[in-house]
Amino acid sequence: MSDTRRMLAEMADPLFADLGPGASEDCDLSRLEELGLPLLLVSEDEGGFGGDWLDALTVFRLAGYHALGIDLPALIVARVAEGERRHELMAFARTAQIAGALDAALALSVGYVNERQQFDRALGKFQAVQQSLASFACEAAAANCAAMGAAQALGRGSAQFEIAAAKLRANRAVEIGTTVAHQVHGAIGFTQEYALHQLTRRLWQWRSEYGNDAFWSRRLGKAVIARGADSFWPDLTARTD
Repeated sequence: MSDTRRMLAEMADPLFADLGPGASEDCDLSRLEELGLPLLLVSEDEGGFGGDWLDALTVFRLAGYHALGIDLPALIVARVAEGERRHELMAFARTAQIAGALDAALALSVGYVNERQQFDRALGKFQAVQQSLASFACEAAAANCAAMGAAQALGRGSAQFEIAAAKLRANRAVEIGTTVAHQVHGAIGFTQEYALHQLTRRLWQWRSEYGNDAFWSRRLGKAVIARGADSFWPDLTARTD
């Protein structure tokens, strides 16, 4: 992470944590505007922040991690794209938010099973719980890698294939991640005073927004078929890791 991007994260993280899921545009948008975040992708020549897509990934992911109540990614993308391009970029934004929210849900789950006692042992000491959380961690890592690959592709230019693959991969991670999180938490995960339900509600919402599993599966399938079987492996290996 560059020094500029690290500084951006250090600026946004505590603000998003403070605002949280209860933030609203009417009450709190001005605090985001003070930092220039809605203009993140607008060039400095036009009075914006002048950020790139890796900067956007950082901000979008943190917005997901804290389940920020204001749809900041939509405000950012609306200033640089419209129509089909906006739909594509919002799919990337939701991928990054999913990655962040999965990491937050995983952290809550690990913390809970290490504190909660059952049969005089922490839940985290049971092998079945460990295996479930390991699967969750793999899904969260995959979503983060997919979001990073899409951001890097956007920095190079066209990223239609990478965004389609990333959103589909993140969507699929939501199912396993939210299932495991609520399994290890039990009933407390659904209560109003506990933070998990704020994350999982958003995850289920973001999974269906800007293209669900079926939408992106069809788009990827059509792209592969159009190129032909002989092009599949060369096309795949020519892309980002």
